[in-house]
Amino acid sequence: MTAPRFREGIGESEIGLTQAARRQLATLCEQVDDDEVEAVRIYVTGGGCSGMTYGMTFTDRRMPWDKVLKEEGFDIYVDAVAFGYLHGVEIDFVTRPTGSSFVFNNVFTATGGSGGCTGCGAARA
Repeated sequence: MTAPRFREGIGESEIGLTQAARRQLATLCEQVDDDEVEAVRIYVTGGGCSGMTYGMTFTDRRMPWDKVLKEEGFDIYVDAVAFGYLHGVEIDFVTRPTGSSFVFNNVFTATGGSGGCTGCGAARA
């Protein structure tokens, strides 16, 4: 029996990008003055009461276990473990009075969480 093949691509239904996020990522990648930057990497860290932390950075290499979302003007790499926490996430770019930032919406779709924690007696809003 042959092991299932690792599927490298990411579909739009798996990780979504709003038009604002696409525009901002394309602009940032265009402005990078480093020939070694290959893509944007989405990562997930943390856990416990404060929940997972979602972020992005530039990367200079693709790892063998990365999944790839190809967009016009840039690629996004997500390692297979982080992808498990990102399935169903929509990434947006918003401007608020406090500044502009990328926002990860629907982060609990993949994990089934609610955003609250009762173990320490405080719930996140």
